[in-house]
Amino acid sequence: MARLFIQGGRVIDPASGFDQVADVVIRGDRIAEIGTGLERAASDRVIEAEGRLVVPGLIDPHVHLREPGGEHKETIESGTRAAVSGGFTTLCCMPNTTPALDTPEMITFIEGRARSTGHCRVYAVGAGTKGRRGDEPSEISLLARAGAVGISDDGDAIESAGVMSRVLRLTRHAGLTFMQHCQDSSLTAGASMHAGDVAVRLGLSGWPRVAEEVIVERDIRLNAAIGCAYHVQHLSSAGSVEIVRRARAAGQPVTAEASPHHLLLTHEAVAGPDGFGYDTNAKMNPPLRELSDIVAIKGGIADGTITVLATDHAPHSAEEKARPFEEAPFGIIGLETALALYAEALIKPGVIDWPRMIAMMTIEPARLCGLDRLGLGAIAVGGPADVTVIDTEVEWAVRLEDLAGKSRNTPFLGRRLKGRSVATIAGGHVRHERR
Repeated sequence: MARLFIQGGRVIDPASGFDQVADVVIRGDRIAEIGTGLERAASDRVIEAEGRLVVPGLIDPHVHLREPGGEHKETIESGTRAAVSGGFTTLCCMPNTTPALDTPEMITFIEGRARSTGHCRVYAVGAGTKGRRGDEPSEISLLARAGAVGISDDGDAIESAGVMSRVLRLTRHAGLTFMQHCQDSSLTAGASMHAGDVAVRLGLSGWPRVAEEVIVERDIRLNAAIGCAYHVQHLSSAGSVEIVRRARAAGQPVTAEASPHHLLLTHEAVAGPDGFGYDTNAKMNPPLRELSDIVAIKGGIADGTITVLATDHAPHSAEEKARPFEEAPFGIIGLETALALYAEALIKPGVIDWPRMIAMMTIEPARLCGLDRLGLGAIAVGGPADVTVIDTEVEWAVRLEDLAGKSRNTPFLGRRLKGRSVATIAGGHVRHERR
């Protein structure tokens, strides 16, 4: 059985509160020892971690791997290759594929593809309605039994309050979390960016904050008598932060996530440096909003209203993003840049510290998706050997040729960042290492 020795790093395990300089020994696919002065001589491989963080393998609960149906954008193989490059050892993939992940057979398909082609763990989030059409609940209990770790119609909200109520009940009965893409489509028809002065200047139809907020408010009210674990995806509006804050204060089982682009970019990014461009790489769903929204989201992270960080990794081909702005698809890749972008947005200005940020990228998403029951999201003796080693001081630039996934759609190309994973260990195997 192979023995891997990680020496002298600052080991942070938010699940237990452990935070000290220590060695970590991995045997096979399990963590065998954690402590100081451990024996390294018999190790098959040594990773020097002095001055670096040694943390649970990062978990992203919101990614689009595009398989099946969109393999020209991304596959499970290419997406997990990008993931381990970014320090992630577990991904939860969304069901807006073709066909949708709305049957037990589709859940097991994802599991099989991940097992045969993946570089890290992949779990499927099942569709809340059949075909993601929003009119009839899927067989949620069967999806859970097949291994789905959450339920969502991501890419669309379930518009009907009656259908949404039934889905919440079924999801609660299955013991899963419902993850909502909060968008009232009747308020966003034809819209391609935030409703603000930049949209007016560029002559584009505006997407108001209330389109997100009314779904968050509606669902929380619907769920008050049901008690399903309910999660707001890619929160973008200051108003949504306050709605979630009130719900959590009232004891409702509500959580929310923030994505890197909604913490660093405003709607000005669409216009580009000259103020009159149309940068489709800055076209997001929900859209980039204003500085006041960024301040509110950071405030929600600081006070614990927002508990999860998730990329919403959404790859698209260069040809698709080259279309006119209103015709181009929404989305940004994020797996390879997320760690450094979160550090820039949250650590550098002192919003939170490294242990809290690591918690939001490990144990919090693990709890959201029930993966903590498998030991994921933690570093513990006897637990899964999923570990990420992070150099918080290394500086690097986002370069096109360095991206490991299939797609390149990011407005962060050329940006200089600080902090990066230098080793990603999944299931006891070193899946990626920077020397």
